[in-house]
Amino acid sequence: MFKKISIPLLLLILGYFVIADENIKTILSGIAIFIIGMNFMEDGFKLFSGGTLEKLLEKFTNNLPKAVFTGFITTSVVQSSSLVSVIVISFLSVGLLTLAQGIGIIFGANLGTTTTAWLVTLFGLKLKISAYAMPMIIFGVVFKFFKLRTYKGLGNILLGLGFIFLGIAYMKEGFETLKDAIDLASYAIDGYLGVLVYIGIGFIATIVIQSSSATMAIIITALAANQIIYENALALAIGANVGTTVTAILGALTSNENGKRLAAAHFIFNIITGLVAFIFIYQLSSFVDVIAHVFDVEQNNYTIKLAIFHTIFNLLGILVVSPFIQQIVKGTQKIFQDKTQSISHPKFINDVLIDVPNSALKALEEELDNLYNKSQKAILHAISLHRHDIFKSKDIKKTVKKSKTKIETNVDDIYKRNLKTLYSAIIRFSSLSQKYMNQEQMNRVYNLKVASKEIIDAVKEVRRLQKNTTFFLNSSNESIQKEYTALRTIIADTVKEIETLRENHCDDIDKMTRIETLKEKINRLDIIETGKIDLLIREDKISSKMATSLINDTSTAHNICKKLVSIATIIYIQSEHLLEIGEDDEY
Repeated sequence: MFKKISIPLLLLILGYFVIADENIKTILSGIAIFIIGMNFMEDGFKLFSGGTLEKLLEKFTNNLPKAVFTGFITTSVVQSSSLVSVIVISFLSVGLLTLAQGIGIIFGANLGTTTTAWLVTLFGLKLKISAYAMPMIIFGVVFKFFKLRTYKGLGNILLGLGFIFLGIAYMKEGFETLKDAIDLASYAIDGYLGVLVYIGIGFIATIVIQSSSATMAIIITALAANQIIYENALALAIGANVGTTVTAILGALTSNENGKRLAAAHFIFNIITGLVAFIFIYQLSSFVDVIAHVFDVEQNNYTIKLAIFHTIFNLLGILVVSPFIQQIVKGTQKIFQDKTQSISHPKFINDVLIDVPNSALKALEEELDNLYNKSQKAILHAISLHRHDIFKSKDIKKTVKKSKTKIETNVDDIYKRNLKTLYSAIIRFSSLSQKYMNQEQMNRVYNLKVASKEIIDAVKEVRRLQKNTTFFLNSSNESIQKEYTALRTIIADTVKEIETLRENHCDDIDKMTRIETLKEKINRLDIIETGKIDLLIREDKISSKMATSLINDTSTAHNICKKLVSIATIIYIQSEHLLEIGEDDEY
């Protein structure tokens, strides 16, 4: 009830201020334009980088200093700690990073957000950046019309920078003219009471705006216009930093366990950093004065001092919290334990990964392997075979011949309970994850979708084989028993050979050689072409009804094996060139 009333009420209050006061309208317009710019920048770097950000974060994070530095650099460049957080969560989900490495990157990303304060201070206030904003917006729109992803990404980046600069200009203008009507600095509060009050204001502002960078831009432009005093601005900056924890927590609510652990670590870091900055605010302020003096910063240049303060207390937070990363890792893993997922639900893909091409592709490959693994069991059980017997066997033919246990397997039930939901999730994820992918990645996704369909088709085809296989294995006719044992043998042999590809980390050429050998075995399954069926009928070893069943079931087994080989080729061969060769080969 409160939610239903509060949102319209807030909109009415906002509408009143927009209509009632021109200066407040200008400031609010600046905030809105600034946030739009941040969103454009984030989207632009997703398109423009072509996976470069992911590669950097994956490669240069093997120890804590590297992880922190990489997080700092990437956030400073893209001006979005949320984008870096999404990439880190996606890497954790597919096992490309440890939680400790991810936490290190987030610490660095937190420090990277301080570059926004420097950007606003050094450029936004000293230059007439609105003059630079318009050309950026114009060229940004032009590049948006290009079909090439890189140009579209560049267009978004230019639009983002243009809107950020324009937003700063509006905020600056709004605060400068507002002081003629009302002096907000007259409401300043001294001492620790003032620090607490303004930390609270900064905290709430960041929760509402959902961007600490936007909050810092407001604080700096208000400070430059003398609408707040320096001491209160320091407290507001601390509040803005602490406020980002709520944004992280809200984002993690719908995330997986790794996302929740990372958000918890982010929360711990920001709370401790904020607490240290609150306790030692006056000592840190004095230290800032010393640094400012060393670098010849004017004593009353409070915006530069605020940027220095913002950087120092974030750096101090890293130094204080970093020695306890392993304890944070263990603590968050205890709190957010891995849940046992339903076998019908995805293990690797989730919506967090959609905007991160490399991780999305890796997760999709893992999920396809998961789908194949589940389907493999259903296929073998349908023809009365067990996986562990087949995989440990040194003589497949002998093992299959001995195996006459009747396994009651309802393939339809397995499909509905274990495979349908997973297959649907893969198709949905495949479609959504292509937004920021390049052509090569999209081609890979297409092939993986084909493989997922082939897996499901193979399971459905084994249903047609199951009834006759069960019936003829228990027949008194040894010839028909032998033929159906041969059908089961070729399927079992195919499954075992593919399992070897899954388990052995051999190169693509070796894998393709094994696949080609397997194709030759499958080709020998055609009993019409070899004349075997005619011989069985002439020698009166099987009846004509048995012969028609055998012909149909041989064709079905042949199709199942072909599909299994096609699936293995797509999933386990990474080389595009070898894949094309495999597609050109005919059975």
